[in-house]
Amino acid sequence: MSGEEYRSREGFLRRFAVDVRRPGFDMTAAEATVPGEAAVLVGCAFGFPVRRDGTWWRGFLGALPQRVEQLTASGHVFAITEVVVHPHERDRGLARHLQERLLADHQASLGATLVDQTDHVVYDAFRSWGWQDIGGIRRLPGPVLLRALVLRLGEWTPSKPDGLAHNPETERPREADGLDPGMR
Repeated sequence: MSGEEYRSREGFLRRFAVDVRRPGFDMTAAEATVPGEAAVLVGCAFGFPVRRDGTWWRGFLGALPQRVEQLTASGHVFAITEVVVHPHERDRGLARHLQERLLADHQASLGATLVDQTDHVVYDAFRSWGWQDIGGIRRLPGPVLLRALVLRLGEWTPSKPDGLAHNPETERPREADGLDPGMR
């Protein structure tokens, strides 16, 4: 394993250890079977619901789009924080399928992700899947500028401007945001 691969693995494991502790964390994985051999993990995607308090968007440069702010406050945004796919599976659309499955499982109205602006391969992949760049975010520590990307989900019409009908079955419970009920 090269030094670069090791650093990438080390960074992945560090990010995974943080994200797995977040409320609502979820992961979807794909495996492939080779005849006569055991199944092998070929990809995964994971993330968590964005907290209603908007901390996900901390460091956003400029004004956060109003619809994004509203969907965040209503608990209908799910953050995809990692998509990892074996190189042999990349051309088969597995990465896109994994992130779509994870978002669908959470019935989100909006997907959100942050991409290092210098990682053109990842940025271009998300853009090709329909994700929109809504601006930059600066996170500390470091001078790294991240691009905030969002993906609209569901049908957005004048009667359903956020992609969901407003009824008790589509509202996220307030307890899911991790805030003490007395703090609201």
